[in-house]
Amino acid sequence: MNAYDFDKTIYRGDSTVDFIFWCVRKKPSLAILLFSGVPAFGGYLLKQVEKTVFKEKFYRFLKGIPDIDAWVEEFWDSHQENIKPWYLLQKEEDDVIISASPEFLLRPICHRLGIRHLIASRVDSRTGMYLGINCHGEEKVRRFRRVFGETPIQAFYSDSFSDAPMANLAETAFLVDGDILHPWN
Repeated sequence: MNAYDFDKTIYRGDSTVDFIFWCVRKKPSLAILLFSGVPAFGGYLLKQVEKTVFKEKFYRFLKGIPDIDAWVEEFWDSHQENIKPWYLLQKEEDDVIISASPEFLLRPICHRLGIRHLIASRVDSRTGMYLGINCHGEEKVRRFRRVFGETPIQAFYSDSFSDAPMANLAETAFLVDGDILHPWN
């Protein structure tokens, strides 16, 4: 079994950021809801606000989307091309995507790609509220173990050193820099 981070790993860019900008272009009035999260972002940068809290403030914009499921599908119609070719060439049936991005955003693209195993942040797609802990760092390991127990990871791929806990579980790990895969040291 191979495990992959999503954003900047197998997806060119950050899917959540891309989705937010795509939504604002589609419905500019959503920008007002987004701006309400700016103070929380400042607090996060000053280490006075937890990451989950600041993300929830930004995700408030979801309340202004009339049919979130349709919007997510439409988003992937125009952004599926950002899946990196190297991943598509090596994709396997039992791959696991493990990401801090919202599950509601990644589930449709995983379905399109034939990826059955997704572990991601559980966020209410209508309110923006987290339904658990942000799937990041050590939480990825806890969530992986909860689903797969001691199943070995043959290879793990990520663009970020924050994923070192997952990299440490794998027989082999790769740091992804654009389309270049470097052995994880």
